[in-house]
Amino acid sequence: MSKITYCIPSKNNLRYLKSSIKSIKENSSQEFDIVIFIDSDNDGTKEWLDREEIKYITNESNTPKGIAYGYNRCIEAATTPIVCMFHADMFMGKGFDTAILKHLKPLSVVSGTRIEPPLHPKGLEKIVEDFGMYPEDFKQGEFNLFVEKTIIENKDKTTRGIFAPWAIYKEDITSIGMHDETFHSYHEDSDIFNRFILNGYELIQTWEAYVYHLTCRGGQFQDGIEQVTQDEEFHKMKHKAAQHYINKWGSWIKNDEYQHPVLFPVYKKKLIITNNNPEIEDSLKFWFNGGDDIIVEVDGNTFTQQDFNYIVQLNEIIKDNGEIGQFNLGNLKITINRLQEYQDNLIKI
Repeated sequence: MSKITYCIPSKNNLRYLKSSIKSIKENSSQEFDIVIFIDSDNDGTKEWLDREEIKYITNESNTPKGIAYGYNRCIEAATTPIVCMFHADMFMGKGFDTAILKHLKPLSVVSGTRIEPPLHPKGLEKIVEDFGMYPEDFKQGEFNLFVEKTIIENKDKTTRGIFAPWAIYKEDITSIGMHDETFHSYHEDSDIFNRFILNGYELIQTWEAYVYHLTCRGGQFQDGIEQVTQDEEFHKMKHKAAQHYINKWGSWIKNDEYQHPVLFPVYKKKLIITNNNPEIEDSLKFWFNGGDDIIVEVDGNTFTQQDFNYIVQLNEIIKDNGEIGQFNLGNLKITINRLQEYQDNLIKI
């Protein structure tokens, strides 16, 4: 019986998907299932998956549903106890699943370690090594040897962090409502990672499970070039997702050096603007949720960039130094009526 289902959203990226699925078939040590969500198909994805007898779910509408929606449909369709969020532009290394299952237990999330080409800065949570930039020039033999050597060097090593690919018991992710589909295809991962922490799940990254990750090149940045720069609706969706994250969590995404999320309390905050202009209001309104536990008064005539920076960091500032009463921060007048925290209300969708 299969233990794990790989959940892979796909959008017109068959050439990447073929390599990804091939790597899963070649390098898995356990019985597995694969479920693909096809958000859009203009390259023969469905026909190829039919020939390969791989389960898939299609988006029947003319409007893209997004990664959050796609992952949720794959999770729902999985018949295994464990699900793994996988990207179409990832190539699995040998022993990936064995290492994941070695550490996975109820109320935990286990991530593999990404090996990436030198497209982005180095980080303590990943390995930067060039094994090719495209599926067609993937240096599979060199990658396999590197993975074999690196597993030995990092035997039993784990760190605290999370990034795709990550695996979890299906029961644990469905119990909190899975991904928030409001985010569409941006920041849905940061949102659910926060909710894992709030629910007390342990986040584990194993350094014995590896993927080669082409870093968004199977979708938005296919072939290293952003494909949607002229797509006005896409940019609106991206901007809306950022606004939704800010309004929901009251602060912006923050992670430590190993990509473990850093959470701040969520407060009920209200904004009062005098001498207002639409530009100031538009830049500030998403940082407030209409509550009156904390009131921030802004004068449009004296408002500065530094004042905006204070608002961005306000939840962190209040966590460290806040107390009932009034105080000034730059040109801001802040009144704290209550210091109640509301982040636990965000665990479930």
